[in-house]
Amino acid sequence: MSTVSKTSEIKNTIRTAIHGKDDIIDAVICALLAGGHILLEDIPGVGKTTLVTALAKVLSLDYKRVQFTPDVLPSDLTGFNMYDKNTGNFTFHEGAVYANLFLADEINRTSPKTQSALLEVMEEGHVTVDGVTRDLPTPFFVIATQNPIGASGTQKLPDSQLDRFMIRLSMGYPNHESAINILKGDSHSTIRHMEAAINRDELLEFQQKVSETHVSDGLYEYAVSLTEATRNPDLFALGLSPRGSIALMKMAKAHAFYNDRDYVVPEDFRDVFEYVANHRVILSTKAKASGISVSDALKQAFESIPLPKA
Repeated sequence: MSTVSKTSEIKNTIRTAIHGKDDIIDAVICALLAGGHILLEDIPGVGKTTLVTALAKVLSLDYKRVQFTPDVLPSDLTGFNMYDKNTGNFTFHEGAVYANLFLADEINRTSPKTQSALLEVMEEGHVTVDGVTRDLPTPFFVIATQNPIGASGTQKLPDSQLDRFMIRLSMGYPNHESAINILKGDSHSTIRHMEAAINRDELLEFQQKVSETHVSDGLYEYAVSLTEATRNPDLFALGLSPRGSIALMKMAKAHAFYNDRDYVVPEDFRDVFEYVANHRVILSTKAKASGISVSDALKQAFESIPLPKA
């Protein structure tokens, strides 16, 4: 089976459980192909956890989930050493992050100390406990969810941690037809009976091919220009960092691969730009006073840079 056939099978299988969200499914698959972490920010009940569970099933990934609450400790995630009186030695017990896909549910409801425990994990792919560093399984992804409406008892993620997420997505309400299909179906039963479309080795192979996707010199310059456009002080108080620029390039490569190309075109940047940038920028006071949204500001920034010629 060709690569495009397999990626189409991944998408079509997930669509049996998630209705009317093709653009979200596309973005999530691209982020995983790029090896990035994902932040799903939306109100409860729109299918965030269902999407993650379906992903784990269709990609043959070892999956663990933690419902974040104020009493979740860093050691719950990273693991801990426990004294064994029978042997007289300390034995390491793995935490929840030892999986291919880790779902941090309602990540903003836990303490900053626990949130920070994910930083090394997300950036380096390993865990250090009592001076000993242990590698996590490969591939490894963190998908975190948070509710932007209910602020009571929450801890806002610091900008340094937000920057570790390759993209931020919002599921949104389903349209009328999709809502009817949701009522007619049973997503939990659908996921239980899902067949895996690829295995972990194939996913790692796809990630390697994404990293080898060709990018012309003109498109490297284009990516930097887009990054610099988010630093326009009339629109933004904070723009994309070099890490954000790297994330943009990786997502563009993954989007090209997902669309059965081994080379990047300008439209790849167009389709992923807002997903990569929306959580990395802060609007200027002038933009806020003018009633400009982050989405509008990013659109202006993108359109200020002319598309490079093929």
